[in-house]
Amino acid sequence: MKRFLFSLLLTCSALVQAAGNNAVQIVKPQAAETPPGAKTGAVYFDVVNSGGADRLLSAEAKEMAGTLELHTTQMEGTMMKMRQVDAVDLAAGETTSLKPGGLHVMLIDLKKPLQAGQSFPLTLHLEKAGTLQVTVPVVKREAMMDAMPQHDQGHSGHAKP
Repeated sequence: MKRFLFSLLLTCSALVQAAGNNAVQIVKPQAAETPPGAKTGAVYFDVVNSGGADRLLSAEAKEMAGTLELHTTQMEGTMMKMRQVDAVDLAAGETTSLKPGGLHVMLIDLKKPLQAGQSFPLTLHLEKAGTLQVTVPVVKREAMMDAMPQHDQGHSGHAKP
């Protein structure tokens, strides 16, 4: 419980701003722990854009994964499928959520498992706001799912294929 509260505190305090630009903030970053041997993981967060329209173009976490991709999750018939997107539109004055079942940053070719209680640096590249640095706490999968609203499985924000 103490680890969960510590992770939650880190998550809540992880407001990130571009140098000289406080119009875009990353809040509630988190990644779910992965089992040993897993080759993929995901990062979730909210992007609060109090400025003009922008776009999330890419992400990096060199110490954690070989490749990072922006993904969306879509229903195709009865199957949920993930698809890579080129960018995520960040509407002016809006919050865009990257969360389970929607938009997310996919970690591919994990170099080590994501373990609850740890954290790692993530670099985000935005078209106008530039580069943002954020620390991503890793939480227990159950804690992440328990915190998700059960009635809202979609996402806000729009992906650009």
